[in-house]
Amino acid sequence: MPIATTAGPRLTAKGAATRQRIIEGAAAEIREHGAAATKLEDVCARTRVSKGQIFHYFPGGKEALLLAVAAREADRVLEDQQPYLDDLTSWQAWRDWRDAVISRYQRQGVHCPLGVLITELGRATPAAQALTAQLIGQWQAALRAGIEHMQRAGDISPRLDPDRTAAALLAAVQGGVTILMSTGRITHLEAALDTALDLLRASA
Repeated sequence: MPIATTAGPRLTAKGAATRQRIIEGAAAEIREHGAAATKLEDVCARTRVSKGQIFHYFPGGKEALLLAVAAREADRVLEDQQPYLDDLTSWQAWRDWRDAVISRYQRQGVHCPLGVLITELGRATPAAQALTAQLIGQWQAALRAGIEHMQRAGDISPRLDPDRTAAALLAAVQGGVTILMSTGRITHLEAALDTALDLLRASA
């Protein structure tokens, strides 16, 4: 399920395509130059739309556009873990998911477009908080479903609380990512995931 943003006007197929092109163009500008340095004029030039069109699709201006880009980046966080995240039904699937997470953050490196966007929007604003909460909720729910499946198969201890275990696993990932962004080293993320999966497997 895509991460939701504030509802805009009802769009035709052509309008939806134009809106998506603006979002993708703004995302590319932000990756290249940063959120603060990205101007609506830059997005217009890249996407070949007028500023009036941007305000048509994003009545709140740059802030609304940044929120839409942040939602798209949040979707990418989950998409990059597929198809494994939604099919954590064997230890091989968990290892494949682990590898997908490592690969994603190796490609990202020390720059996190989503983190930059959320910071630019203001972490305490209701919109940014809702976006982050939805991302975490969807991610945690997928991990919980995988844990519950493995519990039914007898591969993970039924004594573990699936939701708390999923929350702890997600926290381990985010802790490793934070260290990666601070140091450029992915070893802590690898250690966090490997240790968490070893503990899950040993719990049975």
